[in-house]
This record gives sequence, structure tokens and C-alpha cells, in this order.
Amino acid sequence: MRLATGAAVAVLGAGGIGHAVVHGIEGNIGRVDPFEGLSNRPGSGRGMNVLLVGTDGRDKITKRDRDRYHLGGAPCHCTDTMMLVHLSADRDRATVVGLPRDTYTEIPEHPDGTGRTRPAHPLKLNAAYAEGGPSLTVRSVERLTGVHVDHYMEVDFSSFMETVDAVGGVQVCTVRPLRDAYTGLNLPAGTSTLDGGKALQYVRSRHLDGAADLGRMQRQQRFLASLIHKVADGGVLLNPVKFQEVSSAVVGSVRADRGFGSDDLVELGRALRNLTPASAEFTSVPIATANFPVPGLGSTVKWDEPAAGKLFQALREDRPVNTAPRAPHRAQDAKPPGGPGPRARTVDVAPEQVKVQVLNGSGRDGLARSTDLALRATGFVTTGSPVDAPRVVRHTVITYDPRWDRSVRSVAAALPNAELRPVPGQGPVMKVILGKDFTEVLPVRAETPPQGAGGIPVVTGDQVVCPEQG
Repeated sequence: MRLATGAAVAVLGAGGIGHAVVHGIEGNIGRVDPFEGLSNRPGSGRGMNVLLVGTDGRDKITKRDRDRYHLGGAPCHCTDTMMLVHLSADRDRATVVGLPRDTYTEIPEHPDGTGRTRPAHPLKLNAAYAEGGPSLTVRSVERLTGVHVDHYMEVDFSSFMETVDAVGGVQVCTVRPLRDAYTGLNLPAGTSTLDGGKALQYVRSRHLDGAADLGRMQRQQRFLASLIHKVADGGVLLNPVKFQEVSSAVVGSVRADRGFGSDDLVELGRALRNLTPASAEFTSVPIATANFPVPGLGSTVKWDEPAAGKLFQALREDRPVNTAPRAPHRAQDAKPPGGPGPRARTVDVAPEQVKVQVLNGSGRDGLARSTDLALRATGFVTTGSPVDAPRVVRHTVITYDPRWDRSVRSVAAALPNAELRPVPGQGPVMKVILGKDFTEVLPVRAETPPQGAGGIPVVTGDQVVCPEQG
């Protein structure tokens, strides 16, 4: 994702390095005027909003790498990815909003480059760049969101690949193998460290499942969280030699608005360096129809206007998108509090889709009730009526109908030491028989983000970074 490079530029503006180095970086950034001639813009709110735009430019990529990473064909000179990044006024929280590139919109009236004015007309959002460059892109985004864009940053394929290589690769994790014949992506289940080329395949893949471009945005957000984690916690910001190496790679193909200077980079970098993974929110615009046909445009993405309105109102008012408090995940007799809990394990089937009955075979009073509550807290649909097992057992067992073999793996991730025992004809309810060896329920989450306040899908950085990085 080219946008990860833009985020890296912001992160690399960290105060520990100083103005002198950052000023040198600033001098190498290409400049554009995305705000020239704009009128009737939304009012400025609290905090800072940066529009990060990734283009499909590939001029600097060798033919060998184009073939290797399936980058053939002519670029469309359009935006391949767009994200709106909001940094709170007190600089202790960031919200990253993915904007679907196939969003149906009406491009505002604009000069067509021949001295004439082209009237407003329907178009996909990513085509605004091809028609009117950065300026029309900013106008279109502001018109759609009602959010004032303070700064603009644009990166391409080359700078993305070079940045990932410069930081030594980025980890991603997946619960299933990922293969996409269009991009050449071929990843096993589990954790992988991606170099620049493989990372580009990962963030470009749209043909892995039925989620298409929406699934791709979610993967891009996970990758961005991992990249920021790698840059912020991997010593880059405190190592001048590594900083120079990474920054040189970052700025190679970056363009930004003329007002985005060294002072802004330093301020933004200091703020991002102080952010914790839990204070960075990642979301995408709520969708009403993912395949909205429009004559002359084909399939487009239509937003859920009421939910999208709540999302962008939160940005304008400098509020977090997800205001729902996190529920505890531990059973009463799990290890005592006093430190961060375990990172949620990623599962294939969302726990909200799995029903569980808890039986107490441990001989410990109250354990079934506390375990039922802990499973419910991490998202499972429990019966709420735990019962005693016929007898005390040594080991914890999960019985399940083989027809629901994918669902049981989500329960097993929450109870990693439990034995799985198939019972044909049991039906969709998983039965957990607690044994003497039971200790705790571990939190789990699906790759698809849970629903936040107002029906907006949102995750925080600590929920999407691979467990090995935590």
C-alpha cells in the first residue's frame, strides 16, 4: 500500500532526530498545489486531517520486478488507494479511514485543461485524479466527507517497495493461506515477513475472497498498523544511520502540498511516536451496497450515508470513532490482573457467529459461570446457562459436529489446550467441558473488524498487529 509510505514519512518526522535532518528530507519531497483555487471548502475542525493518496505509478520499477510481482499493463494514472488520516488536537489519538476507490460520487465542476469547464458528473472516486489531479481529488473527498483536508501526500509503487525494504520487511499474519493469481500473492497461513515486492502484492490483492476491494482495505489497514509498529518500535527513529536510510527511500517518489513543511513533519512525527497501538483506530467507510450498478461506470460502491455521516462527524468533532468500552476477556480464576492482557488471536469464523454451551467438569464451583461470561466477553454467543458435566474430567474437551469444523477452530483458539472431539449429529452448538487443567479464556477476534458505535467497523492497532510483534 503506497499509503504506508506516506505514514512512514510522518513517523520519520520524529523529534528525536531533530529539525536539521527533517529539513533535509523536506527538500527532497516533490511538491504539488492540491488546494489552489479551491472554494466553498468545509470549515477547519480540531486536529489535523491528511489525505494520503497512492497512485499506480511504476516508472522506476524494473521489467524483472514488474514481471515478478505481476505489475504488467499500463498504469491508469488514477488513485489506487486513498486514506483520510485524522490526528487529534492533543496528538494522543489517530484515526485512519479507508475510502473505497470505486466509491460512487459526483465529481464537482472543474477546468478540463483546455480552458473549458467540465460540468459536474457521476464518476468513481479514484478517477478524480485522472481527470483533475490532486486538486480535484481533494475537492471530491471534501465534498463526500464534509471534512476539511489540511495536508495532502501522494506516493507510488516504487516508494512503497523501497520503504518496506529499508525497514527490513514488515510482518503480516493470516488465518488461512492467501493466493491471488492476479497479483501473484502466495502466502501460507500464519505469520510472514514481507519484503517490498511481496508487501505490494499483499496490499494490492483484491481476488482473495468475496470481499474484493473492501477486504483489501482491511488488509491495507493491518499492514499500515504493522509498518508503523515496525518503524516506531524497531529503533529506526533513534538510529540516525537507519533513519537516513529509510527516509531516503521514503522521499524518493513522495509528493506533498507546499504547506507541509519540516515543522509539520516534526510535530506530526513527535505525536505519532508517542501514540500507542491502542490509540490508533483503523476503519473504512460503512457500505450500503458493494456492487451498485451505474450506467457507463459499471459496478460501484455506494456508502451507507447515515453511518458514514456519523463517522465523518466524529472526525470533524475530534472524537474517537469507537467509543464502546472493551469488555474483559478473563475467567474469574484466570491469572490475576496487573499488566496488559494477551493479544487477541485472529480467527477465521467470527466468534459472534459461534454458539457455545459450557459444562463444568472441573469440580470447581462457579467455574462454568465465569467461563461462560469470559467467552461471551470475547464475542461468542453462549447459552448463558452453564451446567455441571456428568463427571469430573482431567482435560478440557470441546465436542463439535464435523459439519462445523471451521467454527470449532475459533473456540479452540480461545481455549488452546482443549481437546477437540467430533460428535456427528451434535448440531451447530459447541460444547465446552471444563476439566481440571482449565486456566483461562484467551481473547479472539475475526479478521473482519467488529462493529463499533453507530455500526462503523473499527479496530485499533493493538488488535491487528501480529502477536509476535506485541
